[in-house]
Order: sequence, then structure tokens, then C-alpha cells
Amino acid sequence: TNMAESKVTGNPTWQQSMMRVKDPKASVKFYQEKFGMTLMDNMDFPSMKFSLYFLASVPKGEANPPKPGTKEARKYLWSYPGTTLELTHNWGTEKEEGQVYHAGNGKGDGFGHIAFACDDVYKSCEELEKQGVSFKKKPDEGRMKGLAFAYDPDGYWVEIVKRPIALEEKGFAAFTLKQTMLRVKDPKKSVEFYTKYMGMTCISEKHFEKAKFSLFFLACVKAGSTECDPKLPVLELTHNHGTEKDPEFKHNTGNEEGKKGFGHVGFLVDDVYAKCKELEAAGYSMKKAPDAGSMKGLAFALDPDGYWVEIIKRGGYDESGTPYFMEKK
Repeated sequence: TNMAESKVTGNPTWQQSMMRVKDPKASVKFYQEKFGMTLMDNMDFPSMKFSLYFLASVPKGEANPPKPGTKEARKYLWSYPGTTLELTHNWGTEKEEGQVYHAGNGKGDGFGHIAFACDDVYKSCEELEKQGVSFKKKPDEGRMKGLAFAYDPDGYWVEIVKRPIALEEKGFAAFTLKQTMLRVKDPKKSVEFYTKYMGMTCISEKHFEKAKFSLFFLACVKAGSTECDPKLPVLELTHNHGTEKDPEFKHNTGNEEGKKGFGHVGFLVDDVYAKCKELEAAGYSMKKAPDAGSMKGLAFALDPDGYWVEIIKRGGYDESGTPYFMEKK
């Protein structure tokens, strides 16, 4: 199947995972200072009162990306071969009291966490703790030793996992963005959507019969390969056995009133219109067709669980790489 997968229409690559944040100053600083991420670009949309911040784990020794806010940064972002963390700030939330967004992991929630990989989980967590980061689970707590969960400023869970091989001496940064975890109702349907249509490969799966759950790890890999580039993250799909047999069962996707937090995953493609046509022909629904709304040329499809999947034009539509336009061409 790998050869077939390499010929997925439009060359999709996983470019973003989006989470809404209450205070971008605090969140951007947290991911830059605690996890060594680089701010690739930020954009303000005054008419719609929101801002976007894109962060990535840029390996040491790689040239610094262009300065955020410049035309060069925008071009680079919308043709970026890796995966970014997109933080969305709806103006005014920073003035609200307490937690604004729903971090997931409640009853029926689909989104679980993002994760970073490092060489030594124990040492890294000790350092994070010294810097004031709070933990849901430290590496030695609970049944599963050697992995941890920290809280970010919005209360999202940030898993800290060990790299299979030490990479810091090879010039890697201390942390690399490593996963986005989503719970899925029926893994057959979900894996088919992401492999057949979104250019991913299922690189491994783990089944825990006693605990009644399975994990499927998907990544964008070179044609014919089953190994994930250590610089790139995986999409971890968690299946709690039996949900697929329950016709009533449905996950919250992070976009419901009162449950908003995680927003979507996004993929770059060569042609948004062709990709959407193909998805619709295969029976998938659109949350936003490319010509709906004020931002044209940009779409949101719904995966089998109803998660929003943004479909974005690689390289954008104009010379500054903007991936949408405001009226029909």
C-alpha cells in the first residue's frame, strides 16, 4: 500500500495542530522557553478579532526561519515541510477570570494531548519543575513509568516521552514536538481517512487487550518508508474498544459550545478545490467548502469522527504566500 499512499492526490502533508489559548503572551512564552519552540509567524485579523501564532520545533543548526510578521515568514510557513503548533487567540479572553478553554480529557472528549520527545524524561522533567511547570503525572507516578504529563497555561496536557534514540548530541534541540492525540470511535474508518486521503502512513499500532484500548500512530513519511523522521510528529489515534459498536457514541471534537479548546489538524495540499472534490466524492462532509465564508480557497473537511481537518493551499495564492483570498477568483 505504501506506493499507493505516496500517490495521494495533492501531496498532503500535516502542517498544523490548532489549540485555542486564553493569553497568547503566556502560551507563546511557555512553548518557547519551556519546550524550545520557535515562533514561525503570527497574524492578526482585526475585523474578526482574533490572532494566530505558529510555533515549530526547529532543529539546532538549521537556519533560523524568517522574521515573524514578514512576507518571507508567511511564504515559509505555508510551504513548511514540518508540523506546527497553531495557537489561536480570540481577543479579550486574556481579561477573563479563570480557565477559558476546555483542555479535553473529560467525559466524551476526543482530544487528549500534544507531546514532546526528549532524550531523558527524568532530567527534563526535573528541569521543567524547577522552572515552575506543574505536572499532572511525573515520570515515576502511576503505572506507566518513564513518561510524564505537564500542564500548559490553559491546562492542556503536554506529554513528555523518551526518544527511541538519543538525538541531542546529533544537534537536535532538547525537545521535539512529537504527537497530537485524538480518540477515535472506529479506527478502521479513521486510519483509512488519514492514509488514503491525507497522505499519512500507519507506522505502528499497539493493542492493550486487558485495558481494552488500541493506539495507532500515523505520520507523513517518504514513499515506501514505515519509519517516522525523528524531527516530525505522529498523529496518535486512541481507540477505546467497543465504541465502534455503539451507534449513539460520538466524541466531542473541541468545537462545541462550552467544550471549545483543541480546534483542528491542518494539511497543506497542492490544490484545495481538487482535494475537497475528492473527499466529497468519497462521502466525507465539509464544515466549510473552499468558496464558503469570506476566506476563499481554504476549506475544512470533517473526518469520520467529525474532527475538523483544515485543507490549505501549499505556498498560498499570492506572492506573499497567503493561503486564502477574499473574493472568488
